[in-house]
Amino acid sequence: MTTNGTDLDTARQRLEAERERLIRLRDGVSSETTDENGDTMEQQELSTMDQHPADVASEVFEREKDESILQGFDIELAEIEEALARIEDGSYGQCERCHKPIGEARLEAMPHARYCVDDQGRIERSSV
Repeated sequence: MTTNGTDLDTARQRLEAERERLIRLRDGVSSETTDENGDTMEQQELSTMDQHPADVASEVFEREKDESILQGFDIELAEIEEALARIEDGSYGQCERCHKPIGEARLEAMPHARYCVDDQGRIERSSV
């Protein structure tokens, strides 16, 4: 099955493989952010007793960095789920802004792309 020259079965396979890869990565980072009791970073209390303030700051930084990484994985996973839904509703491969076909090379490089290269550039320039 193709749309705009894009093989939807191949696109679905790429998206599903990327989803599985991201889930494994997220689970790996998530397991690094839990202690032996299974408490997450948010549940763990920072202990300032017998710690230099710079050590506490480093620990806070590491927690925030890990949380940011996890949030990034969740955002990418949501984008992949949205792309899979677009395959199902028949809008995959169409720019959400101008409704023209998204180029095959772009979809191959970024299967969850929502916009053509031109509109993506406009969006990025307007958000600066």
